Amino acid sequence: MAQQRSVEPPSEDLPAEELSRLAELHGVATSYRPSPDRTVRASATALTSALAALGVDVRTPDAVRCSLAARESELRERLLPPTVVCWNGPASDSDSGADPLPAALSGLPAGTRLRVETEQGETRAAVDRLPHGVHRLTATAPDGRTARAHLVVAPSRLPAPAGRSHGLLVQLYSLLSRRSWGMGDLGDLAELAAWSGRALGSGFVQINPLHAAVPGAPTDPSPYRPSSRRFPDPVHLRVEDIPEYARIEDRERLRALQERARLLRESVLEKGALIDRDAVWELKREALELVREVPLGPGRRAAYADFLAAEGQALEDHATWCALAEVHGSDWRRWPEELRDPRSAGTARARGELADRVDFHSLLAWLTDAQLTAAQRAAKDAGMPVGIVHDLAVGVHPEGADAWAQQEYFAAGMSVGAPPDAFNARGQDWGLPPWRPDRLAESGYTPYRRLLKALFRYAGALRIDHVMGLFRLWWVPQGRPPTDGTYVRYDAEAMLAILVLEASRAGALVIGEDLGTVEPGVREALRARGVLGTSVLWFERDWEGDGRPLPPDRWRADCLATATTHDLPSTAARLTGDHVELRHRLGLLTRSLEEERAEAAADTGEWLALLSRQGLLHGTGGGHGPSQEEAEIQAVHRFLLRTPARLVGIWLPDTVGDRRPQNLPGTWDQYPNWRLPLSDAEGRPMTLEELAASPRLRALLEVMRAG
Repeated sequence: MAQQRSVEPPSEDLPAEELSRLAELHGVATSYRPSPDRTVRASATALTSALAALGVDVRTPDAVRCSLAARESELRERLLPPTVVCWNGPASDSDSGADPLPAALSGLPAGTRLRVETEQGETRAAVDRLPHGVHRLTATAPDGRTARAHLVVAPSRLPAPAGRSHGLLVQLYSLLSRRSWGMGDLGDLAELAAWSGRALGSGFVQINPLHAAVPGAPTDPSPYRPSSRRFPDPVHLRVEDIPEYARIEDRERLRALQERARLLRESVLEKGALIDRDAVWELKREALELVREVPLGPGRRAAYADFLAAEGQALEDHATWCALAEVHGSDWRRWPEELRDPRSAGTARARGELADRVDFHSLLAWLTDAQLTAAQRAAKDAGMPVGIVHDLAVGVHPEGADAWAQQEYFAAGMSVGAPPDAFNARGQDWGLPPWRPDRLAESGYTPYRRLLKALFRYAGALRIDHVMGLFRLWWVPQGRPPTDGTYVRYDAEAMLAILVLEASRAGALVIGEDLGTVEPGVREALRARGVLGTSVLWFERDWEGDGRPLPPDRWRADCLATATTHDLPSTAARLTGDHVELRHRLGLLTRSLEEERAEAAADTGEWLALLSRQGLLHGTGGGHGPSQEEAEIQAVHRFLLRTPARLVGIWLPDTVGDRRPQNLPGTWDQYPNWRLPLSDAEGRPMTLEELAASPRLRALLEVMRAG
């Protein structure tokens, strides 16, 4: 397997016209538009770095010309692209009449013979009325040329949600119960879903990504820089709910662990400590080692064997990486050279030597999968039409398990980010290696399909972070600033078809996080396939008109509407201006405090005026009514209910007046991102049990039920 390496710099004076043409033929953008009235050309460094990462030789002027000629010849002579998409019928697995032939097939020479080997094991001589799935297509032209391709047959669109529903949005680690071991866990998630579904009429609970993290000292707490998106992190396990836990024989050691768990929980809830993921994992790992000493019963053993067989090579790779990381550290790029390739003989030997640890990490994946499935079952049993909404991060950590196991699919020497814009003149580098679109297409999107299938197994809906990444991603060359990046395009039709196919098979919804800069046509393409968008109140203004807050009847229907997100101030903080004061204390303001306060107050004032005109601000202050702050938060959510949005989300901290954001973009060690427990308006941590008894929460949720 090819190793990750830095992209070699090209020679100077490359032929600009040929380089631009070569870039375009490989989906590498030669310019971008930070605003509708401004176009910026990509640098030669951006183009050559992206092309080199795609395996294109651009080291010299002659190499550029040869690569261009080869690409033009390839595209001119090929019969089929690597993957072909056919949209077909309603969102079900039954056969149905097909849409018109894809352009890739309608353009074949007359007399070309087609043969389809379906994933169900049939052989067909035509592409109409095929079952949904990813099939193998062979085309034979009259001149004898033959081509093979992956044929994705997907439902034309996902069905809309059944009716309207509201639900809670929460970062799971922040939600501690009296049973938690220092951070929220899957038992807490199941309890929250069961309670909110039955008592509050909620239709869903949306949570942060639960992907496996890269272990470290300390571990990166961000759920958006995972080691693996395919497998969940066992730190979220409710250890006591594992059947074998009750049969642990070393009771003295178990009592000692339970006492440490109590102290860890109390340090957060009563002493104001931050959530310490590493301490939680160390405690749970010790407990899970004890759990593993308890033999599985025949039924459980058979279920575990089925899981191992179903997950196959992907799980073996993940568990092997975990075992090797225990010995050599988490950055596989610094391991002994023979271990950097998951298919090497050295890795095979190490896997055998570490078989016991590989099995331990495989077992943890199975146990976590079971509790994730149980949480979704608890949500559905509580009457939720959707259930748990899981979150798919946009990428993975370069040091982690996925980057090691799937090296051939990642672009060496590149990182995902965002271009400079009106909000960030320097652009952004997220430190996540991008998938290579060419390798994805050649494989029939195998790693993407398997990732989605795994997540949909226990999700009622899936939120796609930065859903625009299905269309294009901003690639930043290693060691260069984000301004030296450029967009690289993906086959959005194929990416969407795979997404719709797997979601429809699971009977799940898809929500795209489409905030920020979105190129024309993206939202329309997503809506056409039944992918819901995301609308956040403070951003919904008439940007093409007078810039004022958008009245509720002008909001889109196909979306999840919310007042805020994990990356934004809570509603209480925004209404009071606390978010400006926080950024001032941390030295993050780019203008004077007075200017920032004035702008924030004007923005909030416009929204409150609209809420007042809509008759949504009910009695405030005095007597037994809500405080002004509570009344305004309730009004914000009445407004969301007046929009046609099919899903309305309530940020759980908003229900109790929590002021602090869970993540403050632009900070690293200045602010405790991803480590704060859910708290009340005074900053006092609250347990799940206290939340359930909160009059303020119940008053807000009554607003939602009445709506």
